[in-house]
Amino acid sequence: MHLMVQEIHEQPKVLQQIIKQEEAGIASICEEIKARDIRFIIIAARGTSDNASTYAKYLFQINNGLPVAMAAPSLFTLYEADIRMDNTLVIGVSQSGAAPDVISVVENARQKGAMTIAITNEEGSPLAVAADRAVYCRAGKELSVAATKTYTSQLAIFYLLSSLLKGDKEAVGRLAGVGEKMERLFETEKDIECGCERYRYMNECMVIGRGMNYATALEMALKLKETCYVVAEPFSAADLMHGPIALVEEGFPVILFALSGRTYPNMLQLTKDLNERKAETIVISDMPEALDLGKTAFRLPAIADEGLSPLVSIVSGQLFAYYLSYSKGYDPDKPRSLRKVTLTK
Repeated sequence: MHLMVQEIHEQPKVLQQIIKQEEAGIASICEEIKARDIRFIIIAARGTSDNASTYAKYLFQINNGLPVAMAAPSLFTLYEADIRMDNTLVIGVSQSGAAPDVISVVENARQKGAMTIAITNEEGSPLAVAADRAVYCRAGKELSVAATKTYTSQLAIFYLLSSLLKGDKEAVGRLAGVGEKMERLFETEKDIECGCERYRYMNECMVIGRGMNYATALEMALKLKETCYVVAEPFSAADLMHGPIALVEEGFPVILFALSGRTYPNMLQLTKDLNERKAETIVISDMPEALDLGKTAFRLPAIADEGLSPLVSIVSGQLFAYYLSYSKGYDPDKPRSLRKVTLTK
């Protein structure tokens, strides 16, 4: 068995460890955020961590009313920009905690008086040392190059940060229930494995999501690029309509995350429109009507809290990427030209 699929299956246990070991620390951080009158958040990340940060951007803006910007590390590492950090929280996110560009953003922000937090899987890493406070993914060693369990652990940490900052004390219980939803999804894993055979010769596709699950589209597309060498282009459903939809012709594969919640009507209508264009629609959903529209469909367990749906929906995307890679004859654990830790400035 490949490491990637083993680590996908470890995700329910990782969520338990985050709640057990990090809840108190996150609650303490939230009290400090309130005490320091934080009014703005900047997040620095790369790759998979950047996709998790896109999810965080939606959470903090919707739940906490805090504007969020994604850092451009080159402003600090190349242009030496002097940016005001009054009442600002800067969060550096890196699985390894060794990304020089992310560390530079955090160090610069701390020097200017911003509150800084590191989210990493490595205790004592340079990023953890550089920040005022650190929260750990508690994912254990992740050996497969393609990140899976560290991604969902980052989502879980962001969910707890946003929820506890809002004063939502029931959030911990809801997060605890996500592991059971993941286990239910694993019961349909054979369907995903069999469904991938249809796309063995797929070389390009689009991956579409919106709102909370725009991050899911970004992350699934990355997994398809990393493990399957498929040119997978992610879009929000809204952005798709502003030009890229012109690429869609008969038989063109489009993967859609059509989850229940605020974005569902839009995703449902988009699926109908794509079917009219005779696209090859691959629907990942917890809604029967959307599933019925897909040329291929993968069912998700229903989740009442829309903010938690990305933790479950991405598992389906991870499994799809894994089994597609395997069916193409590739080694998903060792993508060509990639290393586990990428150092950029």
